[in-house]
Parts: sequence; C-alpha cells; structure tokens
Amino acid sequence: MNRTTMLVVCALAFALCTGSALAETIAPPPADTLKVDYFANANTAGAPDATVRITDPNTNGGNICASIFVFDANQEMSECCSCLQTPDGLQTFSVNANLTNNPLTGVILSGGLIKIVSTTTVGGICPLPTKFTPVAAVRAWATHIQNVSYTETETASQDATLSSAEVSRLETECSAINTDGSGSGICSCGSGE
Repeated sequence: MNRTTMLVVCALAFALCTGSALAETIAPPPADTLKVDYFANANTAGAPDATVRITDPNTNGGNICASIFVFDANQEMSECCSCLQTPDGLQTFSVNANLTNNPLTGVILSGGLIKIVSTTTVGGICPLPTKFTPVAAVRAWATHIQNVSYTETETASQDATLSSAEVSRLETECSAINTDGSGSGICSCGSGE
C-alpha cells in the first residue's frame, strides 16, 4: 500500500469511528424540564414564609403540569403533588402552607430541596406524579429566607439534567407516599392561575 492510500484508509477509519461515537451520544434533555431549588428557615418562628412561583411560558403549546417533589435535608422525599399550569399563568406556592405542611413522616421541615418537573397533562388534568411524561416548558423562581436575620433573597430555580433513572426514582418514591401516606405527603397547589 502506498502512503496516499494508507492516509485515505486511516482518514476513513477515523471518520467511521468518530461518526459511530457521535451516533451513540445522547443529547441531554432540553432546558426547562427539571428545575431545582432549596428552602431554608421554613416554619421557623419569626421567619417570613418563602414562596415558589411557577409559570408555563407556552413553549409546549398548551397546558402542562408542574410535578413537585419536596425533599428533607436527609434526601428523603417528604411530599409530592402535581399542579396545572396554563400558558402565561403564574402560580404562587407558600413553602410553609403548600409544600411543607403535610409531610409523610409528620415532621414539619425547616430546610430541604424542591424539584419541579414539567410534565404533560393526562386527560387535561394533573394527577399525582406517580407516572409522568416530562416535557420542556416550565420556569420557576423562589424566595429564600437566609440566616438568623431572616433576610429574603429571590433567584431563578436552576436547570438540572433529568435522567430516566431520576424519573423512575421520583415516580417510585411518590407512589410509595401515595400508597403508605394515607393522605400525608401530598403537597397542595398554590394560588393564582
């Protein structure tokens, strides 16, 4: 084989290997499918109530569900619920009254994590997120009650990658809350819309 032929063969082999590797790469899910935020100093005497605000910017072309999962500081799911979001509507949730008031264990949370997954409606409604189909179309902001002075800040909730393993885990844990909680562990939808 001459040098030119050898270079062409090597170039083709490289192109095939690179093309094969690119074909196996899975694109990450689009932004605005999973939002993550925290809460601190909730249900604390003298502290103001924090809020979470959620909207559907209509990037999906219709109503969506905001499937909400609340975790305690030990990474245990405490509450879950799903709330209808209409295009361009704004729904406000009280951290104290809507998201931490009905914990599975009966222990009212003071700090933890909130995950919001944008999901499709089922027959026009938002059932408990024990089985859901993610769709990119949610925006969220939260206020945070800081330190002992209880100063309040507000930030946009952060995008995070939503894996199929995470979807399965959220569905399973919310199903367990629904089965074992006898009504406890189900958060409530806020005001607005």
